[in-house]
Amino acid sequence: MALILLINAMSVRAFGETEFWMSLIKVVTIIIFLGIGCLTIFGIMGGHFIGLRNFTIKQAPFVGGFPAILSVFVVAGFSFQGTELVGITAGESQDPQHSVPKAINEVFWRIILFYILTIFVIAAIIPYTSHSLLGSSTTDIAISPFTLVFQRAGLAAAASVMNAVILTSVISSANSGMYASTRMLYSLSNSGYAPKKFGKTAPNGIPYYALIATTVVSLLTFISSIAGPKIYMWLVAASGLTGFIAWFGIAISHYRFRRAFVKQGHDLKELKYHAKLFPFGPILCLILCILVIVGQNPSAFLHFDWKQILVTYMSVPLVLVLYIGYKLKKHTKIIPLEKVDVSPSHEEEDLSKLNEK
Repeated sequence: MALILLINAMSVRAFGETEFWMSLIKVVTIIIFLGIGCLTIFGIMGGHFIGLRNFTIKQAPFVGGFPAILSVFVVAGFSFQGTELVGITAGESQDPQHSVPKAINEVFWRIILFYILTIFVIAAIIPYTSHSLLGSSTTDIAISPFTLVFQRAGLAAAASVMNAVILTSVISSANSGMYASTRMLYSLSNSGYAPKKFGKTAPNGIPYYALIATTVVSLLTFISSIAGPKIYMWLVAASGLTGFIAWFGIAISHYRFRRAFVKQGHDLKELKYHAKLFPFGPILCLILCILVIVGQNPSAFLHFDWKQILVTYMSVPLVLVLYIGYKLKKHTKIIPLEKVDVSPSHEEEDLSKLNEK
């Protein structure tokens, strides 16, 4: 935690350099992992041919059917969340007109390489019935699937290195989370939605009050290591589902912005970057987010299991209370498309000033 605080307190450049090298470690490791995994599947490493037989064991490959698949979306989404950081970092990037579109376009290929292919290799080599996986009836201790794959390939030393790589991934995740949370609190302050103190910056451009506040809240999460695994699962459920709610809001904002932009007589060529396949993208996003949010644990409602309902959907009532409370207090209304402000925001200008510092 001290290391993450130090990185974020130094400068935006320090954050960027740290993320670059830690991401490079992950990228190189996953490429090596995919290579070794494919060799293991074909029996070139590990001693015997595996093929796709693990996809036919018992209920594999779709254990529990569609309800089970839907229920793990929140955990999968928890891993995916962070791609929206591209938009947050735009204001502090040196050349956002070129770097941001490039980063967004590369996201698709990174998902294919680092998520889909990796999961395929793991599923092909390790059966879901393995006692080493989390959720096994014989143990509560889980070994990383990446480590298991290296062990199956006969590379015990590589398995140990994989544990170190996983640690850098954890630090990278926390580092980007700290950056995003700090900048969002800073932006909220400048927009009048948070105390003015959080909008103040140090000479190096770091919003230090926002950073300290984020650090204090982050330290509270360490209670989960004392209070037990249930607290951790609550945190994952709350943050994972909140991410889908945030994406839901992003999809609505994107859809209304594009419609307002055109309705007010603007040409899409004026935008430095515009999403392809509009309006299919935001509409599909809205449908999937609603499906994932509602489908997390519908059986809890059938059995009136209020404890499970609270654990699963705790972030939904919180968002609704904040949203409705704000509308009642400020008497806000939905802005007609012809009156929506489609000019560059003040937050972007403020973040650009941070970049100059």
